[in-house]
Amino acid sequence: MTTSITEVDGRAVELRRRLAGELKESGDLRSPQWRAAVEAVPRETFLHGGCFRQVPGSPTRWEPVTPDRVGVEDWLELVYSNETLVTQIDGKIRFQDVVEPVAGVPTSSSTLPGLVVRMLEELDVHDGMRVLEIGTGTGYSTALLCHRLGSQQVTTIEVDPDVAARAEAALDSLGYDDYTIITGDGLVGYPYAAPYDRIIATCSVRRVPYTWVRQTRPGGIILATVNGWLYSSGLAKLHVHEDGTAQGQFLPGTISFMLARAHIPPAFDYLDARAFYADSERPARYGPQILKEWVPRFVAQLAAPGAQYTWLMTGNSPETTYLVDVEREAFATLTPTRDGGWMVRQGGPIALWDAIEDALDVWEAAGKPGMEGFRLRITRTEQIVSIDTPTGEMSWTLP
Repeated sequence: MTTSITEVDGRAVELRRRLAGELKESGDLRSPQWRAAVEAVPRETFLHGGCFRQVPGSPTRWEPVTPDRVGVEDWLELVYSNETLVTQIDGKIRFQDVVEPVAGVPTSSSTLPGLVVRMLEELDVHDGMRVLEIGTGTGYSTALLCHRLGSQQVTTIEVDPDVAARAEAALDSLGYDDYTIITGDGLVGYPYAAPYDRIIATCSVRRVPYTWVRQTRPGGIILATVNGWLYSSGLAKLHVHEDGTAQGQFLPGTISFMLARAHIPPAFDYLDARAFYADSERPARYGPQILKEWVPRFVAQLAAPGAQYTWLMTGNSPETTYLVDVEREAFATLTPTRDGGWMVRQGGPIALWDAIEDALDVWEAAGKPGMEGFRLRITRTEQIVSIDTPTGEMSWTLP
């Protein structure tokens, strides 16, 4: 039995309405204007007939999913689920390129609708405002902006030419023909159409490019996810001021976007060689399990912004956690002790675990605030993240 185009379109309309209802119930969708956009924009158009789904039990393997493989009904259910759908692996592999599951790292996706809508609500747009979007991706969030504000009010930038071309084709097919799409580096923005009332980034950055501040009208808002090489991130809502500064708080919850390609960390390997010469060894006050918690890992990332971490088990040896700052040639290793504690070895010009433990002490003394307890202030010369503590403000400079 075949399914007609009319039946497919009708089912998609039903699922869009259902998704809008779910997002309203979750609190992500709050306004009738954005609800109308969610109910109007067909997400499947921006997937071009397929995507990748993570293979169960394997965090690095992805299987192609298409309507032909899973059936039209299951495909539409997936499209209108509140899930991120991966559309590109390793910067080049699309679902059409493979038949079997493939190993790799996602490099483009259609972000889960709940997060997209939550960010659009936080952007606090009003009729007539002009928006710059950093990271077009599939174009789904671009279409929501076009529906809400009118396509002539929207400028979007995508670094990957192939991704940009597919997004443009999808947007054009829906009649959004008066927007501006740029293939280029979103980290430099698009000054030729500035100033903007709002800037929203759908990639994450280690520090907010100051050019975004320059391109935002005083009184405007920048919504950006600040991430790092320990991969804990926070969504900052920044208000731009007349004096060229921007400041604001991080919003509650856990937010995750792919790092901008220019901010991806350097490769690190040869762990044993990097950690061969230790300058100190002592019992650790915190074990590496603290890095599995979102906010403590964010704090650790502020304290040691150049560090990356992994763990390794060889033969019958206990698991060893490695933190490596490739550029500074610094390292820390943590291994379990028989009494249930941890031993830390450190080497290089900075003691990575010392810095992390000191920062965690400050965070605990401050009452273990969530992400909403952190602030970000940006000037022309520096970017400072801070929290309030019983003895005053504690701050860290972004790299």
